[in-house]
Amino acid sequence: MFWLSTLDSQLLSFVMPTPFRTSRFVEFADTDMAGIMHFAAFFRFMEAAEHALLRSLGFSVFTELGGEALTFPRVAASCVYHSPARCEQVLDIDVTVRRIGTKSVTYGFAISHEGRDVATGEMTSVCCRVPHGGQPVSVPIPDAFATKLRELTAS
Repeated sequence: MFWLSTLDSQLLSFVMPTPFRTSRFVEFADTDMAGIMHFAAFFRFMEAAEHALLRSLGFSVFTELGGEALTFPRVAASCVYHSPARCEQVLDIDVTVRRIGTKSVTYGFAISHEGRDVATGEMTSVCCRVPHGGQPVSVPIPDAFATKLRELTAS
């Protein structure tokens, strides 16, 4: 019986990588008149968690590469709200990489407070170079970046 539970645990860790976790304090400005976190603030929290994840990997959401800016604008974002977050609570934000393509990455977010589910979200960003003064152009995600992100992707 012990062998089976150990094997199950190993399989689970192979299929579900440990998410990146960060936390964020709910400021007064993040809330509405009732002191409940405003729906739009969740998107800022998800974006901040994405940036923290990238920094933890040694990257940034904005990088100079070959004299041009390389950045990751969002092309889709969603959030489902499960229970309210309130002013001055500290929220835990777990980030996983749900999908990594040639030019895009989709992140999953699980937001909680002291073990209580608060919200889940998803955000897709596309790797783009931005010529000086020009429009963003989608490009393949650099190999070093993609390799690190794949380590956080469920098999």
